[in-house]
Amino acid sequence: MEVKKVLSDLKRRFPNEPEYHQAVEEVLTTIEEEYNKHPEFDRYNLIERLCIPDRIFSFRVTWVDDKGQVQTNTGYRIQHNNAIGPYKGGIRFHSSVNQSILKFLAFEQTFKNSLTTLPMGGGKGGADFSPRGKSDMEVMRFCQAFVTELWRHIGPETDVPAGDIGVGGREVGYMFGMYKKLAREHTGTFTGKGLEFGGSLIRPEATGYGNVYFLLEMLKTRNIDIKGKVVAISGSGNVAQYTAEKLISLGAKVITMSDSNGYIYDPDGIDAEKLAYIFELKNVQRGRIREYAEKYGCKYVEGARPWNEKCDIAMPSATQNEIDGDDARALLKNGCFAVSEGANMPSTPEAIAEFLNAKILYAPGKAANAGGVSVSGLEMTQNSIKLGWSKDEVDEKLKNIMKDIHNQCIRYGKQEDGYVNYVKGANVAGFMKVAKAMMAQGIL
Repeated sequence: MEVKKVLSDLKRRFPNEPEYHQAVEEVLTTIEEEYNKHPEFDRYNLIERLCIPDRIFSFRVTWVDDKGQVQTNTGYRIQHNNAIGPYKGGIRFHSSVNQSILKFLAFEQTFKNSLTTLPMGGGKGGADFSPRGKSDMEVMRFCQAFVTELWRHIGPETDVPAGDIGVGGREVGYMFGMYKKLAREHTGTFTGKGLEFGGSLIRPEATGYGNVYFLLEMLKTRNIDIKGKVVAISGSGNVAQYTAEKLISLGAKVITMSDSNGYIYDPDGIDAEKLAYIFELKNVQRGRIREYAEKYGCKYVEGARPWNEKCDIAMPSATQNEIDGDDARALLKNGCFAVSEGANMPSTPEAIAEFLNAKILYAPGKAANAGGVSVSGLEMTQNSIKLGWSKDEVDEKLKNIMKDIHNQCIRYGKQEDGYVNYVKGANVAGFMKVAKAMMAQGIL
């Protein structure tokens, strides 16, 4: 495989898709050595088949707002690869959503799901609709219109969507309800459902908790205790909230959280009581993080990200490309020795190079934030067997999955000097499982 040639061809065929190109390049440059050990892969043109999605659905979503005005958005579903199981991946509702972003997310999801050891392929979907500022009825009407277009292409053994940015329990509930009505079946077609109708315990917490569990495994390799460590978190949604909750319970000191308008810096640390306010603020009041600063009298920086604040550990949990080269250098200068990603591809290639060159503990999102889809997979299992597991059972399974993902990263990413390149480890481990499955199933 010649990575430059593959990338050049993809850019020619799919121009103006920078996020997709970035995700593909990051994976291909790390798997090249292992790929070239298998000449049979080239004979079957495996890499091109793996990079290009199986299919892409795009459609208009028409809905009516509370003023009676007709609105339109564009919806998508990317079914990337189902070599190891049904397509599986979230739905994102955000004004930034486009085909490039969803192709990158579906590509990443394929390898992330492979790492979980569960039988799930990769997919992603969404729309350029933002629930922010919309009433419950407007969100419901949009979700129902979205699923009216999508429902024929999904199913419990075909494609199982979940939540993502802008899509939480409320949105999943509305989409599942419309799917159930149209398909006339009550099956595990969506994950992240309410507990009353097939959801799993620990699912809301899973991505944040899983990221912390992966971080703990990394810290063990250097005999570092999490207790007392200063942690900077970005974001203030589901992933950031439960990352903070788990860290606080383990004795770490969380000093930052953010949203799209800016970040707060609380030098005293966000304790359980303050975090409860953030849960209320973001999930019920749907307010802005600056209100935390107003309530507790701490620093708020508008239009900025928290990576210039001094910390031991950074856990980006907002969105893609939120840590650039300058941010990475600032973190390293201030003594940051570990970065564990709760978001999808939050670090730019320049930032990743800085972290790897400094030989800090750096966990890419496809490994560190795989807890969410892991518990989604466990929810699918519970739906299939028509049983529910206890909170402790699910949490223990999540811990074991994250530990297994870490072991896979060690297997493929440990260098001669002992440093573990988790980027390479995660990419190679995820790729090899999918590649072997594709080879076994023939040219499709």
